[in-house]
Amino acid sequence: MIEFLLNQERVQLDGLAPNLSVLDWLRTRKGLTGTKEGCASGDCGACTVLLGSMAAEGLRYRSFNACLLLLAQVQGQHLLTVEGLTESGDLTLDRLHPVQQAMVTYHGAQCGFCTPGFIMSLTGLYLNHRDYPGDSVVIHALGGNLCRCTGYRPILDAARSLFQAPPVALLTSPAAAAFFVATLDPHPSLSAAGQTISLPQDLASLLRLRAANPAARLVAGGTDLCLEFSQQLKPCLDLISVAQVAELKSCTTLDGALSIGAAVPYSEFQTAINALYPQAAELWTRLGSEQIRNAGTLGGSLGNASPIGDPAPLLLALSATVLCSSVEGERELPVADFFTGYRQTLLRPNEVIRAVHIPAHSAATKLVCYKISKRIEDDISAVLCVMAYELDDNQIVWVRTGFGGMAATPAPARRVEQALLGQDFSLATLQRAAEQLAADFQPLSDVRASSAYRLMVAENLFERLWYQHQGDIKVRVAHAAL
Repeated sequence: MIEFLLNQERVQLDGLAPNLSVLDWLRTRKGLTGTKEGCASGDCGACTVLLGSMAAEGLRYRSFNACLLLLAQVQGQHLLTVEGLTESGDLTLDRLHPVQQAMVTYHGAQCGFCTPGFIMSLTGLYLNHRDYPGDSVVIHALGGNLCRCTGYRPILDAARSLFQAPPVALLTSPAAAAFFVATLDPHPSLSAAGQTISLPQDLASLLRLRAANPAARLVAGGTDLCLEFSQQLKPCLDLISVAQVAELKSCTTLDGALSIGAAVPYSEFQTAINALYPQAAELWTRLGSEQIRNAGTLGGSLGNASPIGDPAPLLLALSATVLCSSVEGERELPVADFFTGYRQTLLRPNEVIRAVHIPAHSAATKLVCYKISKRIEDDISAVLCVMAYELDDNQIVWVRTGFGGMAATPAPARRVEQALLGQDFSLATLQRAAEQLAADFQPLSDVRASSAYRLMVAENLFERLWYQHQGDIKVRVAHAAL
């Protein structure tokens, strides 16, 4: 059985398919059709909902794509939909939630299909900030909500107006306060037709489940796995969720080294990693959307072993390691050795990824992260290039690289590194090193880019590095909305 709060209703469920999404459950089982299905792939944001959970600072709400959120993973949380913002049936302007009032007042809806998703993203922003956080924060918070009517300016106007009056509490706050002090089942699960999704709450339980059922699929944020259910309509096997395992949800920094639990969402550790490596900020702000960053994890990305996953090239360049755990013990593997083939890793059937460790680096370490994609936000990389290097009297004395989209796995460019090491840092050196990319990689052609384009753009990024280092040209285009 799983248990959660839906708006103001406490819900207990079992006998439902483990791969049932929140979107399908809301629309087909609960009749709450304010949450829309646009793409069913986490791109449009029309299905955005909020999940509330207890944190050190109190109850915190984050936005999620309901199409990629398994119903079972709402366990123990407050699921807030657009219907929960107002009293049922009372839709007069002065009784709407402030976000809804602002969208009406500033004409933020055109055809209206995307409007509930925008409202929920804005509500999350409204709940998490007491003052207007600025246009940049708002735009990134709405980066995963797409309007086909091009009505963005009125929506931004509505967002700017929200903080001009004292904050208004959610109508659901009393129900949420009561729910989060209640005792819940310590071993939640959801089963139907002989298939189960288990939600262990601690590492020991997770490892026992994994040992007993090595064929089960592991799921963290589900941003990639759930596409198999929503897009490919694949049948569901047994699932084991790692999302609520306490030992996998911590992020610690010690003497410049960073340890990130496998189930910590991107949005929760990006501040810590950006503090050590400010140049990585563009990677995290351009990784999917706010909804995706609230769900996706390093454990899920590495375990999924996608050749176009954004985190792996950065981890390669920073010499990160993966901590794997099983009932037999633990072992630590370099990320550089972790991938063995297309969507294949060294992870054993009875193991789970527990954490990712990024070692401390010298203050002299320089880092560059370049993502090439068709859109600035909410898009998958065609090429991702990360390079970490150190100079001594303008000589390259240490260098590590990581590339995505160039091979069947995320991979370093070893011949490029050899061509750079010990050389003067100059445009000629970088150009000669870039010529080795064709020896390191033979990229595929696909819907995102041709092989020739990938090689050409990757080579050009070495010239971009030189001009960025010199400060001669501006190499980052500002967000169009700013």
